[in-house]
Amino acid sequence: MELVLSIGIGVLIGSGVWLLFRPRTYQLIIGLSLIAYGVNLFIFSMGRLKVAAPPVLASGGPVNPADYADPIPQALVLTAIVIGFATAALFLVVLLVSRGLTGSDHVDGREPN
Repeated sequence: MELVLSIGIGVLIGSGVWLLFRPRTYQLIIGLSLIAYGVNLFIFSMGRLKVAAPPVLASGGPVNPADYADPIPQALVLTAIVIGFATAALFLVVLLVSRGLTGSDHVDGREPN
């Protein structure tokens, strides 16, 4: 499963970087989103996912941290998803305004010759 997750993260980030080099702004926004999704998967995978493990420590007695899930990566990824959606929405509004002002959706505002 680690190999599949690693390949998935690599494909997301690789596709995002490729889209960043495209001349149109919509492709740039999709590329940034794909990179953000790849980074979120990477952070989430660093959280040592456990099945049926409680995320909060029980009171009393000695504690073995290996028996519990780490809630910090989950909270970071959830926050990053919300911020990513807000940023993508802002970029789309800027894209629409830029297209209305310049008549083009190219990054530099000019159609290639």
